[in-house]
Amino acid sequence: MKRTLVNLAAGACLAVLALPAQAADLSLARLADCGTPQAPIAVNQRFSDTYAFPDLKLQFVYSCYLIKHGDEYMLWDTGHSMTAPNVAPKVSIVDQLAKIDVKPDQIKYVGISHYHADHTGQIASFPKATLLIGTREWDAISAPKPAEGVNYKPFEGWIKGENKVEPLPLGLDKDVFGDGSVIVLRTPGHTPGHSSLLVKLVGMGPVILSGDAVHFRENYESDGVPAFNYDRAQTVASIERIKKILANLKGTLIIQHDARDISKLPEFPAFAK
Repeated sequence: MKRTLVNLAAGACLAVLALPAQAADLSLARLADCGTPQAPIAVNQRFSDTYAFPDLKLQFVYSCYLIKHGDEYMLWDTGHSMTAPNVAPKVSIVDQLAKIDVKPDQIKYVGISHYHADHTGQIASFPKATLLIGTREWDAISAPKPAEGVNYKPFEGWIKGENKVEPLPLGLDKDVFGDGSVIVLRTPGHTPGHSSLLVKLVGMGPVILSGDAVHFRENYESDGVPAFNYDRAQTVASIERIKKILANLKGTLIIQHDARDISKLPEFPAFAK
């Protein structure tokens, strides 16, 4: 009898643990200005190692995002710096957040897809935030002599240990708020520790923010690999993973550099829910 009661109690505990957490109110906004787009460029040579886009020219845009989870906030990527030549934003992220009375210290997390300058430029404006970034990206940023292309300077406070950082191990996704609503996906290939972000909205449905796992629609549809990517096989595997997640969850992809894709989300201060 005692053994039966113990088994029943254990089963009840497991059943409770298996229940999904009650998700907080969740919404997602595309910040209006994270960099100034330049004229369309030919993409065939740099953005396809199989030369798949012979005459295609595209204008690349720069985007970053705000997630509101209950009364907590997370930024995903921080765009170009305000001093970047030619491509600097006209309005800082801090000034954009002020439109809804959100101050930098209210940002709990800043998730960074990878270490390139067009995704990391304004992170220094959020020193109170916990940095969520792939371990291999963090290793590159905090190396004694960072490699060319690694935008390490804005991370000075985190490198010195003054700010909080959570390096995310390769192969493990990160459930940001602990309720399954916002998940950092491990999608290496563009860079060694690249990440994308899954946001499970109730109304719009699941949304994946691509980082630079892909750069534009034609790139995504053809499993195209830029010639400058870190690892070809990892890139293709990450694109395939994204496609399967979207198919299984009936989700929406937002390719962060493609104006046709970012328009799927309302422009800040409006939020998708």
